[in-house]
Amino acid sequence: MLKVNSINRGIVIDHIPVGKGIKIFDKLKLNEADFPVVLLMNVSSNISQKKDIIKIENVMDIDLTLLGLIDSNITVNIIDDNKIIEKKKVEIPGDVTGMFKCKNSRCISNFDDYVTPKFKLVHKNSKLLYSCEYCDELTTYVL
Repeated sequence: MLKVNSINRGIVIDHIPVGKGIKIFDKLKLNEADFPVVLLMNVSSNISQKKDIIKIENVMDIDLTLLGLIDSNITVNIIDDNKIIEKKKVEIPGDVTGMFKCKNSRCISNFDDYVTPKFKLVHKNSKLLYSCEYCDELTTYVL
């Protein structure tokens, strides 16, 4: 039996699709943390049968835009005194700045160091498509 204690003060990132927990762990650079961090994979879930969970025993800024790009069903629970004091639901971001590159190799954002890639969401259906602000090329975020 695997037992992970509750955290007194920190953050729980919950409802992560199976297999994406390790990628979020890497993106948030939690391997460099000097406080307790736990990644649980393939945990039973009533909603999706299996999920990943990240528990962080510390208060830190979590990039909700990044989590929204990964999956809009992810929730971020803020824990204090062993209780959930705030539950944040992530959303698919409408505007994204500097989180990924334009797939058009000739786009100015790919070769000018002073230009930060900026995108606007143009489709929300099964695939997230973002239009580059500089060249209008459609790009998807790949984790």
